[in-house]
Amino acid sequence: MVYVVRIGDQTYSVEIKDLDSRPVVVSVDGEKIDVWPEENPPASESQPLNPPPGTEKTAPMPVERLPQSTGIPQAASSRAVTAPIPGVIVEICTRPGQVVKRGDELCVLEAMKMKNSIKAGRDGTISGINIAVGDQVRHGQVLFEFSD
Repeated sequence: MVYVVRIGDQTYSVEIKDLDSRPVVVSVDGEKIDVWPEENPPASESQPLNPPPGTEKTAPMPVERLPQSTGIPQAASSRAVTAPIPGVIVEICTRPGQVVKRGDELCVLEAMKMKNSIKAGRDGTISGINIAVGDQVRHGQVLFEFSD
C-alpha cells in the first residue's frame, strides 16, 4: 500500500509492506524502516465499545496513490534480522542453532538511552550471530541469520 502523507508543508511517500509480518516493513521516501507494532495495545489506548455521542470517528480522507517506483528498496531477506535503528548491543538472548518462534527476543539494542528489544520476525533456527555485546551497529546491519 502506498500513501501520501502531508505533515505541515512536508509531503512524504509512505509504502507499507505486509501488515501481518514482523517487523512490518515501511518505506518513507525510499528509506526502509522496520516497525514492531505492539500486539495488544495498552488499555488506555483502546477505544470504548460505545463512544460518547458526538465523538464518533469520521471516515479517513482519501489518499493519492503513487505509481510504483523501482527506487524504493525491497524488504531484506527473511533469512536475516537487521538493525531497525543504529545503536549499541547490550544483550544477546539467543545462540547459534537455537530454534526461535516469531516474536522471541533475540537481542537488546540501546539507542538514545532507550533499550529496544529486537525480536524474531518468523519461526526458524538461528544459524549465525553477527554481533557481540558492546558492538556499535548501524541501521540495516545484519544482526542474525536463519538457516531455514
